[in-house]
Amino acid sequence: METQSLSIALGEMKLFFDRSTRVLTEEDADFAPEEGMFTTAQQIAHVAQSIEWFVNGAFSAEGFDTDFGALEKAVRKVKTLAEARDWLDRAFAHAIETLGSKSVAELQAPIAAGPIMGGAPRASIMAGINDHTAHHRGALTVYARLRGKTSPMPYGE
Repeated sequence: METQSLSIALGEMKLFFDRSTRVLTEEDADFAPEEGMFTTAQQIAHVAQSIEWFVNGAFSAEGFDTDFGALEKAVRKVKTLAEARDWLDRAFAHAIETLGSKSVAELQAPIAAGPIMGGAPRASIMAGINDHTAHHRGALTVYARLRGKTSPMPYGE
C-alpha cells in the first residue's frame, strides 16, 4: 500500500464525482425530490462532510464522531452549490494531504476502538469513502434526471 496510490484513488473519486454532477447548476441547488430530503447542495455538502468524517475518525484517538444530529445540522446550513463544491474541494484536498503524508505503518495502524470500524486498519477508510461517494454520486444523477438533465458517464467522456 503506497500513499501515492491512495492519493491517486482519491483524485479519481473526485474526478468521477465532479464529472457526474457537473450538469447541476445553482438553479438546482435547492432541489430535493421530497420534503425533508437533502437538497442538491446538501447532498454534495454531505459527501464533503463524510470524507472529513472518515479521515478525522480514522486518525483520532477517540474514533468517529457519532453525533449524527449535529453533523446533519451542519449539512442543512448549506444553500448553494458553490458553497457545497468548495467544501468538497477542501475535503478531498485534506484527505489527499492526510493520507499522502502517512507512513505505511501509520496507515496500517488500527482505528480507535468503537462501533464504527474499530480496530480496522486506518487505510480501510478508503473503501468507505469510495462507496459513500459513489452512492451519493448516483443519487445526484437521479436528482439531475428529475430536473431534466443527463449526467455524463463518470469514467470518461
